Amino acid sequence: MGRTDAVGWDEDGAWRTAAWRSGSGARAPRRVAVADDRMAADLAYKLVCEGTALLWRGDYHGARQLLAALGRRVDRKPPKQGATPRESFHLYRQARTRRARVLGMLLVPLETAADGSWAVPLRRAPRVGEACVEAYGAPPGPVGALTLVSLRELQGVLGAHEWRRKGVPIEALGGARIHPRHGVFSPVRGEYVDLVARAPLPRAAGAGSGKEAEPGTEAGPGKEAGARPEAGADGGGAPGGEGPGGLTAFDIGTGTGVLAAVLARRGVGRVTATDVGEQALACARENVARLGVAQAVEVVRADLFPSRETGRADLVVCNPPWLPAKPTSVLEQAVYDPDSRMLRGFLSGLGERLAPEGEGWLILSDLAEHLGLRPREQLLEWVSAAGLRVAGRLDARPEHARATDPAAPLHAARAAETTSLWRLRHAEDRPAGEPAPPAVPLGPASDER
Repeated sequence: MGRTDAVGWDEDGAWRTAAWRSGSGARAPRRVAVADDRMAADLAYKLVCEGTALLWRGDYHGARQLLAALGRRVDRKPPKQGATPRESFHLYRQARTRRARVLGMLLVPLETAADGSWAVPLRRAPRVGEACVEAYGAPPGPVGALTLVSLRELQGVLGAHEWRRKGVPIEALGGARIHPRHGVFSPVRGEYVDLVARAPLPRAAGAGSGKEAEPGTEAGPGKEAGARPEAGADGGGAPGGEGPGGLTAFDIGTGTGVLAAVLARRGVGRVTATDVGEQALACARENVARLGVAQAVEVVRADLFPSRETGRADLVVCNPPWLPAKPTSVLEQAVYDPDSRMLRGFLSGLGERLAPEGEGWLILSDLAEHLGLRPREQLLEWVSAAGLRVAGRLDARPEHARATDPAAPLHAARAAETTSLWRLRHAEDRPAGEPAPPAVPLGPASDER
């Protein structure tokens, strides 16, 4: 995954070369200087700011200390505040990109060890073999072959390995754990998962009336705290005909597979989970197997919707990246969606893949609206243009630290943020007697803030 190139440098009067690896797709540095514990942090900062990468040859913990010192120097100049939230966001992104570029210039060597595993040939270096195999695969080349990576990326690889080993407890799964892989977004913000666990399931195509099954891991009917329909909506979803076992569902962009697992635990009979990333596909398959829902969930490679041979689904769920901006790493692809590509693709294709009386659940934060990146009216226009209508909406307020910390970047927008599950149906699928919606079906929500 990522980018692999070659990098060269002069060391002890000899020219040396190694493979270059970057999960974020960064190019190999043009200039590399050797550094160790004798190098002062101010000199190191000057060199990396001028575009010279530093290949660390000293103690591993010394490299960690230098990286922290470089971070403090970068952070002395906080991002500027723009005249508008949109301008402040772009200035913040520019500052974060510069920070990542500067800190990414401190490099450490990886080598192929005698046992064929990855190793860091530095004093007091941790064991990295298992973590690097998870992120990069088997090491290339013979014993002693070198690969250079940024220390910051290696720390991310090691951190991802710990996430995968320990897992993330998911309340909507009764406390069962999801184990993310490197490069796959971890479900640490639980509000979007809780919304999928609370939302009333639609009726299976052709089913009659009946009670929805009450699985132990969902909120259950009448427990939908924060749920409220939009003005003019038809309220709660229809219950499943003979229980949710007759429902079919698509989970678009499944990532870790957490939403597919929640649907399966709620009793949905068949879930097809899609993604394009190899790490995400492997991660989702591992998680659904570990959670014992593999018989109900099939994980397939697809850009958005599964193949047409799969047919239509009673429920189509999508939690696309929330902000229309360009990602700078594999992990950021779960947060930033250039030109709202995935969001627009989901909406435009939903109608023809949705069964009669089925629902599409779009889980989306309104942070982009508060930052001036995408107005609510634009979202609703896309819904209407796709031949869809809003049948209802469930809201949740985020509880992460940035939402409550006044010192956090973009705090005003984050403090006002709401994550919503939009229940979408075919425009022509409406209760008898309900009038047709206007061209833009609903105005901005009157959230209480």
